[in-house]
Amino acid sequence: MAKRKMPIPSRSGGKSSAKKNDMMKQLQSMQEEMLKSQDALKEKEYEASAGGGAVTVKVTGANRVTSITIDPDVVDEDDIEMLEDLVIAAVNEALTKAEEESASEMEKLTGGMGGMGIPGLF
Repeated sequence: MAKRKMPIPSRSGGKSSAKKNDMMKQLQSMQEEMLKSQDALKEKEYEASAGGGAVTVKVTGANRVTSITIDPDVVDEDDIEMLEDLVIAAVNEALTKAEEESASEMEKLTGGMGGMGIPGLF
């Protein structure tokens, strides 16, 4: 047989309870805005290049590489390591751009509160 949880009566009347309800509504609204913003950021595309444009990479806010463009003039079969370094640099730069914009957008929405130390809140 399931136990029923009994509500705990408020000692301060209804005023404190109303304030708590308002705060919860504000937090829920903020969370909904953040989720919408996060979804929009995941769809956004970021671009970065390395080697003066020799390698260009596009990623999404969901950290997915969508495109890598390599200038044929930079391809040297005797120096593949340099090309690999350029690709890594461009990918990392594009991912950093995505992360920085995401953090900036979340900062705007939360006003610096972050998740207020509550796991899963934001």
